[in-house]
Amino acid sequence: MDRGSRGPGTERFQHEAVLYHGLEDLASTTVPFIREGLERQEPVLVAALPDRIRTLRSALGQDADRVEFLDIAELGGNPGRIIPLWRSFVHGSSGSRSVRGIDEPVWSSRRDVEIEECHLHESLLNVAFDDGPPWQLMCPYDVDALPSEIVADAMRTHPLVSATGGPAVDYGGHHHARARFTSPLTPAPESAHRVSFAGDDLSRLRGFVETAALDAGLSEDRAGHMTLAAHEIATNSIVHGGGRGELYVWSQAGAFVVELRDRGRISDPLVGRDLAPDLDEGGRGVWLVHQLCDLVQVRSRPTGTVVRLFAWL
Repeated sequence: MDRGSRGPGTERFQHEAVLYHGLEDLASTTVPFIREGLERQEPVLVAALPDRIRTLRSALGQDADRVEFLDIAELGGNPGRIIPLWRSFVHGSSGSRSVRGIDEPVWSSRRDVEIEECHLHESLLNVAFDDGPPWQLMCPYDVDALPSEIVADAMRTHPLVSATGGPAVDYGGHHHARARFTSPLTPAPESAHRVSFAGDDLSRLRGFVETAALDAGLSEDRAGHMTLAAHEIATNSIVHGGGRGELYVWSQAGAFVVELRDRGRISDPLVGRDLAPDLDEGGRGVWLVHQLCDLVQVRSRPTGTVVRLFAWL
């Protein structure tokens, strides 16, 4: 069956961008998709902002009680946590032939660096689920509130786009995800504080990060989270990245940032975005870091790997 069609014959993952104009249009576009799933006894999960959830609940009426709703800002504020959410939903509904979901990871008040990671997340969804069980995921984009370049990127990260009535002509496939994963991040500022580390330096590194985090204004708990996250990535650098690395810390508008670099290479762009019990030791550390930090960026090239950790101030 063509990927643009829906129905009982769906045989693979269908990932569709929905371009909408305001909440009323969101409801008119997504409610038929939800009701179709309910009629077919398919579990339905909606991960969206609270105002979107209220709109869809009202439009669904009594059917809303048959749908699972999650606040995407709370559970997916860090886009690196969203694929595990969908994997858990898909695998947890294994008694059903198929499931369907709505996932709106991009909204207008997102920081630029968050939107950058949302684009990577959307690309990685195709890598994560294309070879798995058949299910349908609809990703709404509010074209009235989002810049045109963000909407254009949705055309590259989704095989289907509802506004075009079929395949997205700019869809980049798995190549697009790997290209993003290997692209360089913006350089750390010249004012960043830098330390080198090796196997005997982890205690010193933890103290350095904790002091810098507290000085930046983080609470003791959140400074502890950033310290543990830095320790996990530094340990990976020592074990898998050539035995040593470099750490940078700085503050920028609204964020405390820790960056770790090493000479190792990560081949799997989904690293840290799977369920923890199924991960090897290196992947489990990155998974934990995604739970500890407000945002995580991982980029890996033949010359080495960079992991950037954010805590919002």
